[in-house]
Amino acid sequence: MNQVVALFSIVTGILVLTVGFGFHWIGQLISLTNRELAIRIGIWEKDLRPEYEVYENAIMVADVAIGWIYGIAGIGLILGTTWGFRLAWIPGVVMVYHSLGFWFWTRNQMKAGDQTTTTRQPIRSVWFAANFTTGIFAIILAWSMG
Repeated sequence: MNQVVALFSIVTGILVLTVGFGFHWIGQLISLTNRELAIRIGIWEKDLRPEYEVYENAIMVADVAIGWIYGIAGIGLILGTTWGFRLAWIPGVVMVYHSLGFWFWTRNQMKAGDQTTTTRQPIRSVWFAANFTTGIFAIILAWSMG
């Protein structure tokens, strides 16, 4: 049983580092500090409506402000530390929230007739699933071990 928990912790730590720290924190940091680079590498929508930019900027600032903790939590989960399990609450809850917010945000964009890269399948479903799964895994570990 301990081996299963250790493996689950390592897998979840890698997911938190990749999806949470890598894509969210580093991606949003690039978007916040260098919009042209973010557009060029495909992490910022080139033709985003101006009224959407207010929301996107708020999410960027929030992700950059809290996302560095994902890196620490991910490392803690990989190492199997108590503090890693306790910190896992933060990326767990935020990533579940983020996935649900993303799903409904893109649904509303599609209803408004706006087709962007993130509203298209399979990107929309994959991004939702990556965030939701990572968040749920982190919450399960935090709940059971923290």
